[in-house]
Amino acid sequence: MPASPFGYARKLIKSGAAKLNSALATADTLLSLHDSITLKESAATAAQLTPVRPDLDILYEDSHILIANKPPGLPMHRTAEFEDNLVEVGQAYMIQRATPCKLYPVNRLDRGTSGAVILAKSSSSAAIYGRQVKETGLDKLYLALVWGTPESSGVINETLDGKESETRYKTLLAGENCSLLAVTPISGRMHQIRRHLASIGRPIIGDKRYGGGDLPELSGFALHSFRTTLALAESGGLTVCAPISDELLNLCQRRGLGQDTLLKAVYQLARQEEP
Repeated sequence: MPASPFGYARKLIKSGAAKLNSALATADTLLSLHDSITLKESAATAAQLTPVRPDLDILYEDSHILIANKPPGLPMHRTAEFEDNLVEVGQAYMIQRATPCKLYPVNRLDRGTSGAVILAKSSSSAAIYGRQVKETGLDKLYLALVWGTPESSGVINETLDGKESETRYKTLLAGENCSLLAVTPISGRMHQIRRHLASIGRPIIGDKRYGGGDLPELSGFALHSFRTTLALAESGGLTVCAPISDELLNLCQRRGLGQDTLLKAVYQLARQEEP
């Protein structure tokens, strides 16, 4: 329902018109593979349905910000003439939905990284959330598919650009000469996760800049911003999880990581449980 107002789905859930696996659900229920959502038939809902997937994958939205699931290979801003980028794709979608606004990135992801990124709907909201990022940081957890098998967990403290830097990781699963890691950057240096993992001899697969090789089948590299937690201006804490791209899931399967086992581990991370 890409043309519906951002609060429409929540209204359907609150009224009991939306059910999860034939049972009532709350708006913050975490969905997983094979769940079934049904909507009570009505003329208003039917008018909103479309078979076309929207260009912008919105994970969360309110009157101040939206959190989008950025696909790999898409830059945040235009870096060349006639090149698609997340900000312009988002603004075009908002116009199409009849809720036009200028979007301002609160945080940024590298072109090759996929996952959750925060866009403010006004310069004042950008200033508020930008200050939060600068002063307290974002609680972010990434998934990284790296070459080889690192320790079961570790902390990387290598200085970057003359500044103290810290990255923590935990090995979730091991495949064919590769491992899936849950990675938490404590500081926020440029390319921190990519550089730190390369420094211990475990570069991210497909990250040719830092020794991860070039995989033509990847639009970017195997790094995904999976879970983001922030404090909302009006209603307290919010945790948002970004579904993993088919591209990354397929790569994991080809490298010997079974989908069911992988998704179980990721589901535990989404619920902030110990895998």
